[in-house]
Amino acid sequence: MSTTADGSTASAPPMSSSTATTTAASAAAATTAADPAATAATGAAGPDSPGPAAGPRRAMGWRLRFAVLCLVWGFSFLFIKVGNRGFAPLQVTLGRVGFGALVLVVMLLVTRERLPRSARVWGHLAVAALLLNVLPFSLFAYSELTIPSTLAGICNATSPLWGMLLSLVALSEDRPTRRRVAGLGVGFLGVLTVLGAWQGFSGTDLTGTAMALGASLSYPIGWIYVRRTLAGTGQSHLSMTSAQLLLATAQLAVLTPLFSPMPTSFPVVPLLAVFALGALGTGFAFLLQYGLVAEVGPTTAQMVTYFIPVIGTAAGVTLLDEQLSWNTPVGALIVLAGAALTQSRPRRTAPSP
Repeated sequence: MSTTADGSTASAPPMSSSTATTTAASAAAATTAADPAATAATGAAGPDSPGPAAGPRRAMGWRLRFAVLCLVWGFSFLFIKVGNRGFAPLQVTLGRVGFGALVLVVMLLVTRERLPRSARVWGHLAVAALLLNVLPFSLFAYSELTIPSTLAGICNATSPLWGMLLSLVALSEDRPTRRRVAGLGVGFLGVLTVLGAWQGFSGTDLTGTAMALGASLSYPIGWIYVRRTLAGTGQSHLSMTSAQLLLATAQLAVLTPLFSPMPTSFPVVPLLAVFALGALGTGFAFLLQYGLVAEVGPTTAQMVTYFIPVIGTAAGVTLLDEQLSWNTPVGALIVLAGAALTQSRPRRTAPSP
């Protein structure tokens, strides 16, 4: 169960978010989520399942929740940047998964669902927590020490590209098509455009960018692991994702004191940013995504991926005064176009009578 943003996917946005689930269907929606933790919901329905939505009132309801989800995940990278101003990156990540887990555990109590009981499931979820939460969330937090939140958000959008590349090697049933291979090439051309390759990457911190790209790569690696080990467990998405975030919190509770000194103060604004990143961007976002997938199906719900870099860029430029050169938005559009191509499927032609 991949627990989104950030953005960003054991799910592969059409997409990351974040994004990540324990079912095969989640791959289509989590490889880029601003928060993969939330994308666990994608396995709730078939890729084209319309869900129970009916009537204009319900249609307006899901559109509003879709917009809220886009905003929450789009602001995740801003929250990381602000959190870094008061806390070490690992502390930001610990707060993120901790607050996210708290929200989901409360929902478990409300719905009276149970955590998994199988030791095997917990063992695999521990690995999933490392690959889908601890590693990518930490890498994004460290990357934003030296790169703008806008660039981190765009790097997050490369998850479906990495996912498509890895799936060709690791998943025998996922065969390449000309369109998907073309999408892969277009997407990585977009990455080079964002980084200004023709200028020798001048003005770009390569270490921070590499960490952000590594975080995006971690999501599809985690998804492949989850797909091979945790599909068909019979557990609910809420149960599995709650367990995964609890395990991620435990892992970071051990790691953080080893690499980061205890904070001497708790500045209000960075603390609120970390709380929002976890409670909203990880916990609440999962509940929103789960409801959207159940209502309109993962094909529609995963479209949130394409709005995350746009919102993240707008937030970074307007609220953090980050500089934006022409190649950043142009490259981002090329990346998203490539991601869309890698996730597209040829239309089925109706059999002739």
